[in-house]
Amino acid sequence: MKHYSSIIFGVVCAGLVIVMIVMKRGDNAQQESDASAINDFSNQLDLAQMHLSICNGTALIFSNNLNDSQSALLTFSNQLTQAQSTIEVDSEQITNLSGQVADMKSDNQTLGQRLADLAGQMTNQVASLTRQLTATQASLAETNKNLVQLNKDYVLLENRFRTDVAERLVIERKFNNLNELQAQIHNVKNNPFRVISAESIYSGLNVEVSSNGTFHVITPE
Repeated sequence: MKHYSSIIFGVVCAGLVIVMIVMKRGDNAQQESDASAINDFSNQLDLAQMHLSICNGTALIFSNNLNDSQSALLTFSNQLTQAQSTIEVDSEQITNLSGQVADMKSDNQTLGQRLADLAGQMTNQVASLTRQLTATQASLAETNKNLVQLNKDYVLLENRFRTDVAERLVIERKFNNLNELQAQIHNVKNNPFRVISAESIYSGLNVEVSSNGTFHVITPE
């Protein structure tokens, strides 16, 4: 009985040893597998960390680029706003200039019409002044002609006046002379048929006398 027990115990021990050996080998294999997996994981982690570093660098670059882009976008936005403001100001100025141009066109048309009216008025005035000048020249010519005639008449009257004064003095002297006065009285008594009239008095004097007493000197031929 003890002999069987020893055998069984030995078999059990052998089985345990075998199991332990198998388990040891499995543990070693598992350990190697786990070590290999850990090594792979470590390598993958290093690779991931490297990729992460690269990604972080790329992200930093992208972040910097994004900041630059945002700054450029902000600058462009400010420039766009300023450009829009400038466009609005220019648009208002263009509108104002358009209004001023329209006003200037209207003023030019009004001035053109006024100039045309003034030109017409000036033409009419020049024509009227020309007519007046022509009439004035004709009047001056007539006046000059009359002045020439008056000057001639004045010379004739002056000469006639001197002649008349001389003749009057002669007659006065004859009437102051008794012999001459008696001779004249004798002549009138002996020739009563001769009627003395205004025409007979002024006859031969180159003077025309009207009924109202005015006279005109006749230019001698």
